[in-house]
Amino acid sequence: MEAEKKPCWESLTVKTSHVLPPDTNSHGTLFGGKLMAYIDDVAAIAAVRHSRKLVVTASTDSVDFLAPVKEGDSICLEAFVTWTHNTSMEVFIKAVTENLLTGERKVCTTAFTTFVAIDDEGKPTPVPGVYPEAEHEKMLHEQAPERAKHRRERRDQSKELAELFGTGFPWDRER
Repeated sequence: MEAEKKPCWESLTVKTSHVLPPDTNSHGTLFGGKLMAYIDDVAAIAAVRHSRKLVVTASTDSVDFLAPVKEGDSICLEAFVTWTHNTSMEVFIKAVTENLLTGERKVCTTAFTTFVAIDDEGKPTPVPGVYPEAEHEKMLHEQAPERAKHRRERRDQSKELAELFGTGFPWDRER
């Protein structure tokens, strides 16, 4: 029995944080890794909201840093499930930085992540479908199969590299 489909907005997750000195690098901007952790966190919550199951991160597409996030700014991330396929969910994330003193806002990052729902034994388990309603949701939903195809190709390349390089260090091999 297939689960009933859910609208994209039901998984919407928003997280806002103040960028403080421990979050920044020597340039006074947010560490890229810190932003990536925020992305994974907010996207995972969106995926759990959609599936109402435990999830694991399967992939993160390119994370494009479009504008710096400065110390003292806020960073607001929005995430929602755009597409599903059997046990996996694609999540779109947008991050907006705001200068809290001037009110200037900029989109600083966009990203896509994929999560897989798992059961109590850690095995992949089916998720409900998703349906778009707003125009931006429809656009992302329609483009999702092409992104999924690119992810599969990239994963295959990663597997080939893993096999080629193995678990040892390059200098352990004969030259």
